[in-house]
Amino acid sequence: MDREREMAEARSKMAVRRRGGVRRRSEKRLIALAFRAGGNQNLKGEFAIFNLEEAGSLPFQFGTGKAFAFKLAEKGLNLVLVSRNKTKLEQVSTEILVKCPEIEIRLFELDFSEDVVSGIHRMKEEIKGLEIGILVNNVGVTYPGAMYFHEVDEKIWMNLVKVNVEGTSYVTKAVLNGMVQRKKGAIVNIGSGASVVVPSHPLYAIYAATKAYVDQLSRSLYVEYKDSGIDVQCQVPLYVCTKMASKVAFVEKSSVFIPSAEKYVEAAVRWIGHETRCTPYWPHSLQWFFASMLNDALLDAWRLSIGIKRKEYPTPTS
Repeated sequence: MDREREMAEARSKMAVRRRGGVRRRSEKRLIALAFRAGGNQNLKGEFAIFNLEEAGSLPFQFGTGKAFAFKLAEKGLNLVLVSRNKTKLEQVSTEILVKCPEIEIRLFELDFSEDVVSGIHRMKEEIKGLEIGILVNNVGVTYPGAMYFHEVDEKIWMNLVKVNVEGTSYVTKAVLNGMVQRKKGAIVNIGSGASVVVPSHPLYAIYAATKAYVDQLSRSLYVEYKDSGIDVQCQVPLYVCTKMASKVAFVEKSSVFIPSAEKYVEAAVRWIGHETRCTPYWPHSLQWFFASMLNDALLDAWRLSIGIKRKEYPTPTS
């Protein structure tokens, strides 16, 4: 069986050389390189980078970042875990290594709401020499509560821009050079239905605007680097049952349309390398479809009513 696998890989490498390198239709090959079970020689030295925190403006918490880390560790990838909290980093690292003792984990402290530039410089030094196969940009900040634009404190909206826009951009740039040199890699940016699925997101305007930036950045980078064997993708989830969602949208438990972080990530990982923009969790895609059938003015009125309700009742009512 091992001999057959070696022969298949040799034929694959010869085919790549004849084509003059890895081209866009490398999605399936990329998935194979990145996600085969531990022990595959193609995985040696390949790392995935994650920010474990869900939202820097809320009390420290892990959501989809931790779920992504566990899922890709199970697939055999080494990990670089990023967070502002060293204790939590060590805790999650220990949990993962108990399940996946064969992988290597690097830890890096970085608070995206502080000095991002110097932090990224330190990160570049930390990851120098590592083969970064996958970057998952899932760090995100939103408002502490629904607010009209004129009510948003400058410190709050500047923090949104620093984390959602600057942080995503700097981390992406930090890993791209290595991916270009190796002619392979995947960058997954976590966007939001607030900037894509609905025409507006009133009372959370700056959050929606920063996520629109993530969406357009992803699309443009996909076009720039698709012929270099690098897949850049923006995943557009709707609500996922995390602490961030519970604070902002009063989500108290998971359901068919609001998956747990683990359920969402199970779908999300399968979509890496396919389509530049996607909604991996199928019930979210169904919601998007029905939203697309409605008039923009109706959707605007609906989202405004939700924003006003959340402003008037800032905590969930039982």
